[in-house]
This record gives sequence, C-alpha cells and structure tokens, in this order.
Amino acid sequence: MSVKINQIVIGDNKPFVLIAGPCVVENEKMIFETANAIKQITSELDIPFIFKSSFKKANRTNLKSFTGLGDDEAIAILKKVRNDLKLAVVTDIHTEDDIKKVIDAVDILQIPAFLSRQTDLLIAAGESGKVVNIKKGQFLAPEDMKHAADKVASTGNKNIMLTERGTTFGYHNLVVDMRSLVIMKELGYPVVMDATHAVQLPSKDLT
Repeated sequence: MSVKINQIVIGDNKPFVLIAGPCVVENEKMIFETANAIKQITSELDIPFIFKSSFKKANRTNLKSFTGLGDDEAIAILKKVRNDLKLAVVTDIHTEDDIKKVIDAVDILQIPAFLSRQTDLLIAAGESGKVVNIKKGQFLAPEDMKHAADKVASTGNKNIMLTERGTTFGYHNLVVDMRSLVIMKELGYPVVMDATHAVQLPSKDLT
C-alpha cells in the first residue's frame, strides 16, 4: 500500500522520502532558514522532502523545557511554509481540538508515540481525511500497531503511515529492533524510520 501527499508517493517500493525539520516551531526565521536549506539539498539530490515541525510539544519531561511559542502563531508559520515554499508539512497533534486548529495548515497529522493507543484521537485523525502518521509507542510490539491502524482505518481513511522510533529497554534507553520495520510493513502500510528519536536517552536529557 502507498500514501500520496501532493506529488510524493510513500510506499510500494518508491524512492526514499525524507521527513525532516526542527522538533518544534521556535520562530519564523529559524523555520524558514531550515526549510529552505533542506529543500535546496534535497532538490539537488532529487530526494522528495516533507517538512516536519511540531506547533507545540505537549510531552516534555521537564516543566521548564520549551513547548512552543503559542498555537496560533506556530500554526500560521507552518501554513506559510506550506504555501510559500510549496512543501508538504507534518505536525504532531495531541488532542481532537488540535486537529481543528491545524487542518488547513498541514498535509499529515502525526500521532505521538505516547498517544498511539488513544482511540478517540486516532478516530478523529482518521475522520479528518488527512494522511495520518502513527508513531509506534515505545511500549508496543510492532505487530500491536495493527490495532492503532485499525482505529484510523475504521473511519474509511486508509491513508496511514507507521513510524518506528525505538522500544524502551530498561531505564533511559531506546533500542530499535530492525525486524519491526518489516513486521509493520506486513500490516499493509508504509513505514517510516525515525532515526533521531530512536537514539534518544529518554528523560536523561530532560527535554
């Protein structure tokens, strides 16, 4: 199965697609500098590129960690990137209300790993009609992602991607079992490898 975002096709043995960008929107200057730089590099290398940045981060470990500059301002910046740079955009959502806020600003709704079992959120994301990227919870086996995907697919929306981001191994460690990429692919959906979060030391860096 494949998913199409604008002219980019993910899955069905299509070429590599890069999803990249800052963890969270900090300010417009930083976002546009980063998006432009990655766009230039990927254009030169002929790599399809989707821009990713969260309009807010609702699951920081430390109370004092930066979570966002404000929903409306951050979403407006993402929408500007989408319109001005002609890039597909993905952002995290944490509640059903978030979907209403970002629906006109992004192309892909991303379900954070910690929320990958939240039935109401998954169903609401499916009902939006947008492509939904579900990050595998650090506490889930790869085959368990079938249930998360089924919740989205129950709405009739089959535009689903699954993301591997490591599995909790003891304290402060994530380990990627590469078999999970194949197992999740066998569920019938395109699989994304989150190469940055998969090498985190959760909570040790207090972010």
